[in-house]
Amino acid sequence: MSISTRSPSVPADDDLEPPKRRQAYSAREVALASALILPNLVLLIVFTYRPLLDNIRLSFFDWNISSPRATFIGLGNYVEWFAARSTGTIVLNTVVFTAVSVIGSMALGLALAMLLDQKLVGRGAVRSMVFAPYVISGAAIGVAFQFVFDPTFGLVQDLLGRVGVDTPNFYQRPGWALFMVTVTYIWKNVGYAFVIYLAALQGRRAELDEAAEIDGTGPVRTFLRVTLPQLRPTTFFLSVTVLLNSFQVFDIINVMTKGGPLGTGTTTMVYQVYQETFVNARAGYGATVATIMFIVVLIITLLQVRIQDRQD
Repeated sequence: MSISTRSPSVPADDDLEPPKRRQAYSAREVALASALILPNLVLLIVFTYRPLLDNIRLSFFDWNISSPRATFIGLGNYVEWFAARSTGTIVLNTVVFTAVSVIGSMALGLALAMLLDQKLVGRGAVRSMVFAPYVISGAAIGVAFQFVFDPTFGLVQDLLGRVGVDTPNFYQRPGWALFMVTVTYIWKNVGYAFVIYLAALQGRRAELDEAAEIDGTGPVRTFLRVTLPQLRPTTFFLSVTVLLNSFQVFDIINVMTKGGPLGTGTTTMVYQVYQETFVNARAGYGATVATIMFIVVLIITLLQVRIQDRQD
């Protein structure tokens, strides 16, 4: 007679696996989720995805914005844009303006956040002053900075004159004009990066800073090894949002230089969309530039997300 060595009260190893639970949703939960999601989804479809698809479709047509008819030309607009002599200058302006704006806004924003995170007298008022330009209209800031950079009686002319340096003609030389609009935009946008970084600094783990201080770590090493790694998600978020905002700047360029001097001295791709669509009345060509912008931004954003995923 064989005797089983397994206790009847102890289940086998196979029996120890927990049963798979099926997630069940009640009709009320489904209705509530639909009521919350569907209105936003409808707004996205109507005001974002549908115009995007219409813009891509329009890029294959030759259409005068005042005409009821559009002529299908296939890839003609794309071929014309890539072959145009001005395209290289416009792309270079866009790259330089965007890159300097993103790096400058984030670097200055982080520096100001580190400074104003300290216990300083009147730091609340200074924080408000740093953030204020971000909520002011770009057109208003552009008008104000026209006087700052005026080569005859502007603030820059006065400061350089005090040290015996000639003032560059910001409105006649393309390089200086691009420098002018870039500095103006950084001044306006730095408050956004400042506020985001300040919130991240105030939410970081204090015990890590205390441990670094106990170990006798210097301030530079503490920033690089302790503070900066904690700000990585915030830096990624800002790199995406500031890039998108910088890539679409129109108001400051329109007010200060109107895309000049010398025709395309400060013309970026988004300004070219406006110029071709509403000034030259070539809506199809303007839609082509906008579509190329969308593809470029999409590729850059996907690359940023992939890099962030690898780092995580």
